[in-house]
Amino acid sequence: MFSAMVHKSHHKTVSNKFDRQQSQDENESDSDSDDEDDHFSTTRGESEFWRRKMRTIHRILDVNKDGIIAFDDMRIFAHRFVELGHLSENHQKEFHSVLKTMWEEHFGSVDKYNLVSIHQYLEIMHHSLNDTKLRKKVHHFLPYLFKAVDKDGDGIISLEEFKLFFKCLGLSSEAAIVSFSVIDENTDNKLSLREFVIWEEIFLTENQQLPSKMLWGPLAD
Repeated sequence: MFSAMVHKSHHKTVSNKFDRQQSQDENESDSDSDDEDDHFSTTRGESEFWRRKMRTIHRILDVNKDGIIAFDDMRIFAHRFVELGHLSENHQKEFHSVLKTMWEEHFGSVDKYNLVSIHQYLEIMHHSLNDTKLRKKVHHFLPYLFKAVDKDGDGIISLEEFKLFFKCLGLSSEAAIVSFSVIDENTDNKLSLREFVIWEEIFLTENQQLPSKMLWGPLAD
């Protein structure tokens, strides 16, 4: 019984840490976006490199590989992570709510007739990139992916857990090893939530040298 109480206490501590870190990262991300507005006066997302990154994400979210994204794809995508069993009931509800809100804000209504082709996706994400409010919201689901694959709840993603993340994305263990080695810049063989939640970099930057380009696996052509 004492062991169970200790485990429950540890899980609650890690969960609280996750929530605090998520809130802190979102606040810092919003602040960073505001600062960057002072440095960018031209339209963003014009490079072929940025479009390749967006095509890569469209490919991942197109779970059934029919060339379009529907909200059903998002449901299946979420289910892959939820069924791992590492998200609390509360975090599961939050995760689904965040994805639904993100869909509605960027793609519109949640119905079977709202289908997003890769061309439409590029146009929508380009618009979101250049809209201050929308730009701040596109990455809010990532912490839930982190927690879902953090099997031992220690707040750190190991290589084996990162392989699990890639499996949920429909990618191979070999691709996970390559991406992990690039993203793990301090080479400590683990990823913190801060290292993992680098969507802001993926979405904003057109710098081809940043490791964030590898979070979703090999770039699409």
